Amino acid sequence: MKPVLLVIAHGSRDPRHAATVHALLRRVRALRPGVRVETGFLDFNIPSVQGVLESLAAEGVRDVVALPLLLTRAFHAKADIPAVLRDAPPQLRIRQAEVLGPSPLLLSALERRLYEAGLTPADKSSTGVVLASAGSTDPEAIAVIADIAREWRHTGWCAVRPAFASAALPRTEDAVRELRALGCARVAVAPYVLAPGFLPDRIARGAADADVLAEVLGAAPEVARVLLRRYDTASAGALSLPVSA
Repeated sequence: MKPVLLVIAHGSRDPRHAATVHALLRRVRALRPGVRVETGFLDFNIPSVQGVLESLAAEGVRDVVALPLLLTRAFHAKADIPAVLRDAPPQLRIRQAEVLGPSPLLLSALERRLYEAGLTPADKSSTGVVLASAGSTDPEAIAVIADIAREWRHTGWCAVRPAFASAALPRTEDAVRELRALGCARVAVAPYVLAPGFLPDRIARGAADADVLAEVLGAAPEVARVLLRRYDTASAGALSLPVSA
């Protein structure tokens, strides 16, 4: 039997968040019909992670891959999720998979969202892009976003600048102004977030003076493929964190 894939989402009071998570997981199930996929939320939404784990144990499930639905390895991945998993029923063998990012597939998804918003490949060399993430107090997570922006710049954009909706600077609107000052003919904002909510709405407000605002990553097929790659790696026992015996 393949391990159950438990996708752990943050949760939000905004109903668009859970709806987007469920849409993404429908795509994952379609790509891998032989794997059982469950969802648990850390906060605000149901079912809770603990509730799903208890239900799985009651059914007799033994092997679970817990996958953080996160783009960077910050506090939730390092502290919150391991703490919840340590409280799981002892009969479960759980491995925590790596977070989704960084990944070349996610860069492909970001680029496709920009094209869906109206850009074309011919616009790349004259367009500056704001890579707008939710933000974090974790220096590792901030450094990862900056690295992604540098890598993306080398694919042909006029310039790429990171921005953060909270906890770090610059804000989206500041990065938009910087790209204007650099002389980019147009400025696009690419939200590096998975689902709509409070911070993505802040990113959208900060993009008011940009020429293009892309949609969140959401249920993009590239996101689903990254998710399954993380599951496969954890299932194989590499780059995963055993949290219970």
